[in-house]
Amino acid sequence: MPRKYIDCREFPSESNCSLAMAADSEQELLEAAVQHAVTVHQHQDTPELRQQLSHLFKEGSPPV
Repeated sequence: MPRKYIDCREFPSESNCSLAMAADSEQELLEAAVQHAVTVHQHQDTPELRQQLSHLFKEGSPPV
């Protein structure tokens, strides 16, 4: 399975978050992304949030 990533810089927010994260496993990336969304962006951990985040994953590594 190719490496996946998600990059907060692609989604403007009030906090101007610059975090990007990548993992070899979609499940590992999803857990990290949910934890970040809940603790930093005050989202609720719901099935809908998890589905939305997983649809935002891209193949490869985040740009520098």
